[in-house]
Amino acid sequence: MRPEAIVFDMDGLMLDTEPLYKIAWQQALAELGHELDDAAYLRFVGRSTKDCESDLLHQLGAEFPLQTFRNRWPYLWRACANEQGIARKAGLSELLGLIQDAGLPIALATSSNASYTEFSLGLADLLETFDVIVTGDQVAQPKPAPDIYLEAARRLDVDPACCIALEDSDAGILAASQAGMVSLLVPDLKQPSEEAVHAAFRVLKSLHDAREIVAALIERAVDSS
Repeated sequence: MRPEAIVFDMDGLMLDTEPLYKIAWQQALAELGHELDDAAYLRFVGRSTKDCESDLLHQLGAEFPLQTFRNRWPYLWRACANEQGIARKAGLSELLGLIQDAGLPIALATSSNASYTEFSLGLADLLETFDVIVTGDQVAQPKPAPDIYLEAARRLDVDPACCIALEDSDAGILAASQAGMVSLLVPDLKQPSEEAVHAAFRVLKSLHDAREIVAALIERAVDSS
C-alpha cells in the first residue's frame, strides 16, 4: 500500500499516561471502600471512559456511587499529571519527525474525551502536531468499533486502506483493523490477546521499531511510484 496518512492513538502509545489513570482510579475507588489491583485495572486499558464506568458499575452493583467516583478520579488524575508531568514514549519524536519529513498528514484517534486530550497534549507539547484530532466523545461507538478511525480518515479525506494506524491496546488495534487500516501494535501495560495479535499487521516492541516499519512502507511506495 501507498501510505497517505498516519493515525495515532494517544494514551499508552504516544504518552505514558496509563500509570496516571491507574493511580487515580485506584485511589478514588479506595476512598469509596473498593479495591482495584493492577491486574484488574488492565481490563480498562484502551477503552472509552464511559465504557469503563459502565463496566465498573456492572461489577460493583447499582448502589456504587458512580457520580462521586466520576467527580473524584479526574481531580486525582490531573493533580498527578501536573505534579509528575506527562512523558512522551521513547521513539515518538523520531517517528513524528520521519512522518513530517515525508509530508504525510497525521491524525489522532483517542478514546479520551476532548478535554483530557487537550490537557494531555498540552503537557506533552504536542498540541500543534496533528492535522486532525478525533476524541472518544465525538463518535457514536467506542473502540473496538471502527468509528473513531473511520472518522479520522474521513476528516483527512483519505481512504482508510491507505492509512497506517498505531495502537497499544487490544480494543484500539481491533478498531483500526476493522476500519481497514494497516495496524501496528506496540503493547503498553497489557500483553496483547491472540485476537489482537492476529488483527495487527505487526506487533512491535517500541516506537523505534514502528519507525523502521513506517520508513520501509514509505520508501517502498516512493520506489514503486
